Amino acid sequence: MPRNDKLKWLLVGAGDIAGKRVAAALSGSGELVAVCDLVRERAERAAGPSGAREVYQDLAEALTVTSAKAVYLATPVFLHARQARQALESGRHVLVEKPLGLDAADAAQAVEAARDLDLTAGCAYYRRCSARYAQAKEMIASGAFGRIVLVRMAYSSWFNPAADDPKYWRVVPSKSGGGVLSDMGSHMFDVLIGLLGMPVKVYAETRTLVQPYAVEDSAAVLMELPGGAPVVASFGWGSRTWSHEFEIAGSEARLKWSPYDSGKAVVTVGRETRELELPEPDNVHRPLVEDFDRAVRAGADPAAPLAEALKTNVLLDAIYESSRRGKEIRL
Repeated sequence: MPRNDKLKWLLVGAGDIAGKRVAAALSGSGELVAVCDLVRERAERAAGPSGAREVYQDLAEALTVTSAKAVYLATPVFLHARQARQALESGRHVLVEKPLGLDAADAAQAVEAARDLDLTAGCAYYRRCSARYAQAKEMIASGAFGRIVLVRMAYSSWFNPAADDPKYWRVVPSKSGGGVLSDMGSHMFDVLIGLLGMPVKVYAETRTLVQPYAVEDSAAVLMELPGGAPVVASFGWGSRTWSHEFEIAGSEARLKWSPYDSGKAVVTVGRETRELELPEPDNVHRPLVEDFDRAVRAGADPAAPLAEALKTNVLLDAIYESSRRGKEIRL
């Protein structure tokens, strides 16, 4: 691919996340040439601002006809792995929304396809492209924390979509794979795995305490990292309050993001605390798309290759199994 040519994208799924950030990121960092959605009017609305001239309702047709060289899948979770495999087999690079699959077995289908084909394939865990993630990675690599002794995360909000809400699929187990853990927890688990590795054991309690749907709206998770440090995590969709925190404590230093995606990072060494101003993009998907473009040109892995994304599905499976069985699960 010539260095000055923009990567041409097909966006599949013109729902909430596509309208909020993805379409703009694709057209800003590359060229959005095509949109595919089961509802043609929705596809046309997404295509309009970017000037995309190709509009499809059928993915198979789109992959046969489109001039796009890369595909962004912004569809419900139950379609991710199947559509990723379909797009890869058409000879196109693929960036797919998170989580990668309904469970690890489902997600593995996409991983296998990516391994078999000489194409770039990644998952949209965009926080791996953030300045906060890079700062934590550098602190870990330099030994600034000393020995890691605790990781704590909390992420909660209110989510109760009406039955006719386009986002209602997120509370249908067969389409989402789970509730707050699958939707919000997956992002935090990916950050944890990317920074500190895969937990070696997990104990979890999941409940539906407030909301009228079948997936969990509350979860508490206790994990252990390879070095022995505990991870304490809580997630919720049942409180009208909001919180989003991530904290790493070591024998020598502590790092806290609260809220996770904005404001200053707070580093504490001994009793001294300092606040770090970190850059924040106007669109958090833009660095993800830019990273993917670089990976395509270099023939390298993107920030979150599919094999890494599979790890989060493995962890989610263990968490749900622990809750069902009421016992600790070793990974």
